[in-house]
Amino acid sequence: MADAAAASDIDTPRGPARAHVDGPAQPCALLVLGHGAGGGVDAPDLRAVTDAALELGMRVARVEQPYRVAGRRAPDRAPALDAAWTAAVDALRADAPGVPLVVGGRSSGARVACRTALAVGAAGVLCLAFPVEGRRRRDGTAPPSRLAELDGAGVPALVIQGDRDPFGMPPPGDGRDVVVVRGDHSLRASVPGVRAAARAWLEAIAAPA
Repeated sequence: MADAAAASDIDTPRGPARAHVDGPAQPCALLVLGHGAGGGVDAPDLRAVTDAALELGMRVARVEQPYRVAGRRAPDRAPALDAAWTAAVDALRADAPGVPLVVGGRSSGARVACRTALAVGAAGVLCLAFPVEGRRRRDGTAPPSRLAELDGAGVPALVIQGDRDPFGMPPPGDGRDVVVVRGDHSLRASVPGVRAAARAWLEAIAAPA
């Protein structure tokens, strides 16, 4: 596993985000990852993907949203998350010009990455435990599906999903690969599988031939 990353704050319209950056000074690509709604950037699947990307010579930035930096657990609404993420990705990309950009994250972070992939100029999006279905409302009804966010990414996508994820299973689609591993929404049960799937996809989409 990679050593502790260098952390730095990035100004965004929603307050400072924090980027934990690993990798070489001259990377072959830049991978920017976001965390889940109530979790942090040290989730096992995020660390597994980080290690896979570092093996390929990529630079990896795991970004904490401003609400987490401020010490809050409840996430901001989607427009605020997207604005902060876009500002952070733009700043990180300025430090790695001329290389392919891949974005992604787990759960809520994957949703943000999909919604903004075209806006930030990403070459691909890597989704860990994409929550197709939200929690049921108090009256027992199901909320709207989030599949449109995944469908609308507009760039090649990889989804790594646990076979027992209570938030649903996204189908493969045009330009979208879905790798099913053993486990639930946390993906803790299949960290080696997550790492292997991410490495193979990243090598194909962003690493030099």
